[in-house]
Parts: sequence; structure tokens; C-alpha cells
Amino acid sequence: MFKNFVSLIIILLCLSGWAQTDENGWGIKAGLSQNTNGELKNLSNDAKFEAEAGVGYHIGVFGNINLSPIYLRPELIYTKTQSEYDGVDFELQRLDVPVLVGLKLIGPLHVFAGPNLQYNLDSKFGNKDLEKPNEDWSLGLHAGAGVQLGDFGIDLRYSRGFSDNEVEFLQNNFNNTPELNRLNIDQSELILSLSFKF
Repeated sequence: MFKNFVSLIIILLCLSGWAQTDENGWGIKAGLSQNTNGELKNLSNDAKFEAEAGVGYHIGVFGNINLSPIYLRPELIYTKTQSEYDGVDFELQRLDVPVLVGLKLIGPLHVFAGPNLQYNLDSKFGNKDLEKPNEDWSLGLHAGAGVQLGDFGIDLRYSRGFSDNEVEFLQNNFNNTPELNRLNIDQSELILSLSFKF
């Protein structure tokens, strides 16, 4: 299934690059996000901690295939997020591969939604590098709205993971005794992006 999905992305990017109309093509994008992770559980003493929202950033490329008034927009994005649990920072780096279907509304306004395939690259809790989560790949959803002004665009979207993707790790307590923790790394994000289409 994954190989088929990646093949589809490659084909869509190639098609968008070969297209001849002015509205088709590819571009670059970057922006900021506010994100929240799932719950942190200390399995040794049953304590639970909710994440405090943090600020992250992203940078990537996208393709655009015009099927007016509908369009198809596959993206490849590097994302880094940060949140906090009881005073300890958690950082996550991943690749996002959303495939969006959009609808042009009035003037430059458009709305879009689609699935997002995520690959977790690296994660860190405090100064501790974490092991890989139970699933390297996870599935989520992007949905939002934007404005396209010529080659420049801005959009605001909500992103949410569907699966309970978790990582377990040992962390020393105040008595320097290792305790087992389980962290749900699926995130919900509010993402603001600026884009430029070539």
C-alpha cells in the first residue's frame, strides 16, 4: 500500500511539472504552526501529563494540477514541532506528504482537504534522544482555506493524526531511579503557510 501511495505522489508531481497551463506547476512553501501532542504517561507511578502547546515550523515543495474549479495539490514537507510536558521540552521532526483536493470559491479564495502521510524522522525528550515510535508511518488529515494572489499564496489549515502512535522510554526521577514513560506523539496542529508558485 505504501509503495502505491509513493508512486502516486511521484506521478502527480511529474504531471504537475509537465502541465502546460499557467495555473499548473510547482512551488515552495514555509510557515509556522502551533501544535499539541498526546498524553505522557509515567507507567511506573501512573502519573499523566498533558502537553502544553508549542510553536513549530515547516518548509517544503508542492505541485498543483488544475481541474478547474477543482485542483489537486500533493506536497512534501519537512516539519519540526516542539511542546512541553511538566517543564520538559519534547521535539519532533518528520516528513509530511499531504495530498489535497481543493475547490476554488470566489476570487482568490479556496478551500481544501485531504489525507496526510507522516514519517517520523527523530524525536527528543529533554536532552534524551528517543527510540523510534511503534509506527514509523502514520496517517492524518489536513483541511483548511487559503487565498491565492498571483504566484503568492497564504493558507491556514488544521492537521490531525488518526492513529495512536506511541514511543516508550526510560527517564530518571528525582531519586535517579529510571521510570518507564509512554508518550503519544500524534499531534493536532494549526498551520499557517506562505507559498510561491513557479
